[in-house]
Amino acid sequence: MCGIVAASASRPVATILLAGLHSLEYRGYDSAGIALLEHGTLYSSKHAGKVAILDAAVTADAPTACVGIAHTRWATHGEPTQYNAHPHLSGNRVAIVHNGIIENHAALRAELVAAGVPFSSDTDSEVIAHLLARELERGLSLEAGLASILPRLEGAYAIAAIDKAHPDQVCAARKGSPLVVGLGFGEHFLASDPLALRQVTNRFIYLEEGDQVTISPTVLTIKNSEGQIITREIVELTDQLSRASKGDYDHYMLKEIHEQPRVLAETVRFSGLPILNETIYGQRASAIFDQVEALQIVACGTSYHAGMVAKYWFEEHLGLPCQVEVASEFRYRKRAMRANTLLLTISQSGETADSLAALRDAAPGEFVASLVIANVDNSALVRESDLVFLTQAGPEIGVASTKAFTTQLVALLVLLITLGKRRGMTAETIQSISYALSQLPDQVDQVLRLKDSIARLSERFIQKHHALFLGRGAYYPIALEGSLKLKEISYIHAEAYPAGELKHGPLALVDSDMPVIAVAPNDALLEKLRSNLEEVRSRGGELYVFAPQEAGFESTDRIHVINMPHCDELTMPIVYTVALQLLSYYVALQKGTDVDKPRNLAKSVTVE
Repeated sequence: MCGIVAASASRPVATILLAGLHSLEYRGYDSAGIALLEHGTLYSSKHAGKVAILDAAVTADAPTACVGIAHTRWATHGEPTQYNAHPHLSGNRVAIVHNGIIENHAALRAELVAAGVPFSSDTDSEVIAHLLARELERGLSLEAGLASILPRLEGAYAIAAIDKAHPDQVCAARKGSPLVVGLGFGEHFLASDPLALRQVTNRFIYLEEGDQVTISPTVLTIKNSEGQIITREIVELTDQLSRASKGDYDHYMLKEIHEQPRVLAETVRFSGLPILNETIYGQRASAIFDQVEALQIVACGTSYHAGMVAKYWFEEHLGLPCQVEVASEFRYRKRAMRANTLLLTISQSGETADSLAALRDAAPGEFVASLVIANVDNSALVRESDLVFLTQAGPEIGVASTKAFTTQLVALLVLLITLGKRRGMTAETIQSISYALSQLPDQVDQVLRLKDSIARLSERFIQKHHALFLGRGAYYPIALEGSLKLKEISYIHAEAYPAGELKHGPLALVDSDMPVIAVAPNDALLEKLRSNLEEVRSRGGELYVFAPQEAGFESTDRIHVINMPHCDELTMPIVYTVALQLLSYYVALQKGTDVDKPRNLAKSVTVE
């Protein structure tokens, strides 16, 4: 959550910082601000709302400063107002930006207030500026001052700071929140995500936990948590920046929905199927997989739904015990694990705070090893896990996940084959799954051709305020994902249930004004589901059924059927997901909401 961009260069940096904020706006868009050191003065501008408001104000001022920090905020402490926006200043000398949460901010604030320090915001972050300013007044350098206050900060942070007395420097540190260094020629940069700096460099250093960094136009110094000067690997990114633009689409989300045939094919190709190249997981992969006797999946949000689908796959097709748990719950309970359990974390960003904490919380010997499925290379979960599967979704900017989720499901099917080879899965079955995956891009493309029909259906949701999603078996998690997408971007209150649970409570909600969306593949549970849907219809409910033609549903005035393409049972959840993504997108258009940047949400959840 939140985005940081900073620069120290031999040229004006305001436009670079603003462009970086626009790229990071998926991380937070409650407010935005910038602080620049210009001709011995500290210039600051910050505004509630989106980056465009800040951009207009700063562009009008035309600053020429060569050193600065900038921030786009997702509010945690304090309302999304101008005075709570970052940067936070102290004494018109020091400015800081901060991602994360300072858990002991109340005690620190009380200490500072007692010492006569005035506060101008409700945030937890402002204490950092005042603590740092106090150290600088004692004669410490910016680098030493920041280092001296870090032990006092409890919680998670990425911090960048500037000081008028050090006009060419930016000092920064990270703990639990990502921060990268961008390398230029006669200039250096910092950001929460390399995406913010691809306009100026493709060479990056990913800072490790506890690192502190000082940049100037010609100097870069990195110290580890022990205060020792160190070097970190330089990573050169080669992906195309154009993949992070909207192109000809009205929204990133729509573009990313339509990219799914390509990225699904690329993820399958990356795995090496049908032969399967196990070295994609890491050099120790084969030895680790040989020991696995159970799975523990830990994830959040959409990634949690992917894990729920996978539980059906692993237990039904391999007889492999598989538990799935929300990361924020998993890390805070006492656990009893089976022997030789593989810890599998699933995360789009690879920086999800709760999932990362769950990985770090694992006791020595509790798991045989750790595996992460993620979409971002060099992210914290990727660096800290024993094994890695990188989905090939490419940059996903829309806050509501689409292609990252479906490529996670492909990665989980590849893992099914990987473990299946060790648990008696026949060559014919492996070939069958591989073939189904090869057909998946075309089947998703067939769903995309239904967009006009789904768009017309979405018009019936304009006046709706609630919706109910139903599914059975592996399609219950898909119903959960569909309901999450609808509530995320259209702000319609939506819930999902296993269809068999209708009579145990949710049926009380059904009336003529409650749309009920059903995921109804032609599988072994179809007749059970059909009976559940009759319970809805007999009580005046209006049904929206996603089903193949052979399932036998017919449209009437109260039943609206979207005919889905025929596909393999294992890949069907992916295909049906895309249809629900389109429904949510077009409903949001009807509602007039901000599709890519829904209120109160951010893409990368790096706070607990």
